[in-house]
Amino acid sequence: MAVPFALLLTACTTQPKPPAEANALPPPVLLPRVMPVEAEPKAPATQPASLFTLTTQGPMAAMLTYADKVRPLNGADLSTEIARIGDPGDSPAIQMQLALLLSQTRVPADLARALGLLQRVIANPAPEAQSLHPLARALAARYVEQRRVEDDRDKQVQQLRDAQRRIDQLNDRIEALRAIERSFARPNTMPTAPAAPPNGSKTTP
Repeated sequence: MAVPFALLLTACTTQPKPPAEANALPPPVLLPRVMPVEAEPKAPATQPASLFTLTTQGPMAAMLTYADKVRPLNGADLSTEIARIGDPGDSPAIQMQLALLLSQTRVPADLARALGLLQRVIANPAPEAQSLHPLARALAARYVEQRRVEDDRDKQVQQLRDAQRRIDQLNDRIEALRAIERSFARPNTMPTAPAAPPNGSKTTP
């Protein structure tokens, strides 16, 4: 009885060996290497709409684009574009375009006309004019200030001209006085005529 009991005890204490397949580890999975890539900056048009972009949509954006287009024009090109637009009629957009052109001619009368066109746009209650009211008010305030500066400049130029004219007149008067003074200080170089002899007397040869 002792021998079979010992064999049974040995069999219970001995653990079965795991199969060879269980000891083998699965091969590691090779993942593709991910390289860091810098995010491409998004264009302003793809960004969420801000207050500025919402405000400058539609007619106002078109007007800003037109203003940037005509800003570098010279005198001849400005005249050509003004002639092409002609009479703006009651169109707020064309009135503002003409105002932008007239403000660049450096002519006081054209600046006053541009300011009048902007005031017509501001006073227009139509929906197409209301979308241009903020820009029209900003430009009108700028043109008023520009007109004041140009008026002050013209006054200063006129004052300088008047002062220069008075200086020239004073110089002419001073030169005339000097000429009179020189004539008084000039020595008398005219020869004197001989005195006439008394009556009945003869001159000695």
